[in-house]
Amino acid sequence: MNTKLPPPHRIAVASYPGREATIEMAEDIAGFLVERGLSAHHASLYDDTLRRQVMERAFDLLIALGGDGTMLRAGHLCAPPQVPILGINIGGLGFLIEIGQDEWRSKVERVLNGDYWLQNRMMLRAEHHRGEEMLGSWDVLNECTIGRGEQVRPVRLFTEIDGFYLTTYVADSLIVATPTGSTAYALAAGGPILPPELRNILLVPVAPHLSIDRAIVLHEGSWVKVTVGTTHQATVCVDGQLPEPLQDQDHVEVRASEHTVQFVRLQEPGYFYRNLTSRMQRNPIVGDEG
Repeated sequence: MNTKLPPPHRIAVASYPGREATIEMAEDIAGFLVERGLSAHHASLYDDTLRRQVMERAFDLLIALGGDGTMLRAGHLCAPPQVPILGINIGGLGFLIEIGQDEWRSKVERVLNGDYWLQNRMMLRAEHHRGEEMLGSWDVLNECTIGRGEQVRPVRLFTEIDGFYLTTYVADSLIVATPTGSTAYALAAGGPILPPELRNILLVPVAPHLSIDRAIVLHEGSWVKVTVGTTHQATVCVDGQLPEPLQDQDHVEVRASEHTVQFVRLQEPGYFYRNLTSRMQRNPIVGDEG
């Protein structure tokens, strides 16, 4: 990209908690920034002070150290105040992350010189309803999954699109994903890969039994309502967070969110397909949740 953007001056360095090496790298990056006369604050991504400052737009860039899970949490935090995120990979695959941990100095220097571009990623808004009462709501960067709990029995998922009946899935779950999430759980369930810049909603059933087994791609203006029919435990889970219990006849509504995540990019816009091939030929580090 030839167009330069304004270089950041107030920078938060947020690390995945509990890893000494990650904390040390965050300190090194913050020191690197301070040496260049910039304002830098480093802390855990879950630090209350850092989170409050991000929401108050005290920073114009957040550098997130970790894996894709860290990038999801950073996206939830930074999307409402529109703070761009630069990821440094300390985790496994790093589908969402721009920089490897051994190259951060040269790449951060480029960002400080304004040599970067911003990629907008769509989010979804998910709401859990019981009758007329809304029990919870979430912004979603990857996916919202509605389905069974710990018991290995399918649930019935009465699914509507824009208020019109689509089908009743008898399945383990139904994934409602963004294009970003198309390379996550939805991909593992056999869904298509969507370019990250698209603004579409993806439906992918998981282990459907005598039900529609094809993924469906919806326009961003559509909204999805999934009503659970079950005599046993059911749950809704957003971006890999702890699942919330659902009762029989609870429903979850999902639509495009008003918020957009901004990722800092240094590669050319066609990077997605080039990186996709290399990542799909690798196995992630088992047990890595960063």
